[in-house]
Amino acid sequence: MHHLSIDDVTAAIGLGGHELIALVGGGGKTTTLFALGRALGGRAGTGRVVLTTTTKMSSQRREGLPVLCNPSGADIAAIAGPTLVWQAEDGPKALGVPPETVDRWFDTVDHVVVEADGARRHPFKAPAPYEPVIPARTTTVISMIGADALDQVISERCHRPVLVAAVAGCSSDERLTPERAARVLLSGDGSRKRVPCGARFVVVVTKVGDDNESSVARLVSALNGRVDNCVTVAFDPSLRPHD
Repeated sequence: MHHLSIDDVTAAIGLGGHELIALVGGGGKTTTLFALGRALGGRAGTGRVVLTTTTKMSSQRREGLPVLCNPSGADIAAIAGPTLVWQAEDGPKALGVPPETVDRWFDTVDHVVVEADGARRHPFKAPAPYEPVIPARTTTVISMIGADALDQVISERCHRPVLVAAVAGCSSDERLTPERAARVLLSGDGSRKRVPCGARFVVVVTKVGDDNESSVARLVSALNGRVDNCVTVAFDPSLRPHD
């Protein structure tokens, strides 16, 4: 198997010229959000890309990008490159915007990338009843899973482990086999929950290395033909663990 770097994900997914992308799951949503911002912003960095959240995210990690809080429509129209947009800052947290607001911004800018749920730095999760918060006009949903969750005990590696186990059909004291992970990723009660009709559903597997490559291969095989795309990302020690 050939595993990409995080900055090569955009081309591998095959995104179009006008995308509203929702990131769900665990295993690197924030890292992927910034990678998508860099790629969709173009080589000159002038692509009009909003990076935001409909829940909460860290306000500390900005990667040199400008930040707008509670912007007006005119503020959004004036964006000239990848820009972080939040409702407000609350200490170390950035508070997200309503999904209806994200839908409106999509008429104004080239692309919007939104973190649509949280995983509390775990590599995998299943959604709570109120999650994920996906804008109605989303064109592509990217479900994230860290390969370091595979074949590990669910209660030790997953966010909301009881929910993960329920969808996988096992106990939270059992291991998240690749086949069980695929069951969660494909379920309407799991990673496919609230995916808008017509939106593409893509799985990105991060932190792939020599120690888990065989498990990743089993996961990819279980997903084959059942998702629009599945991309695997090589382990990079410079990336934050599960942000």
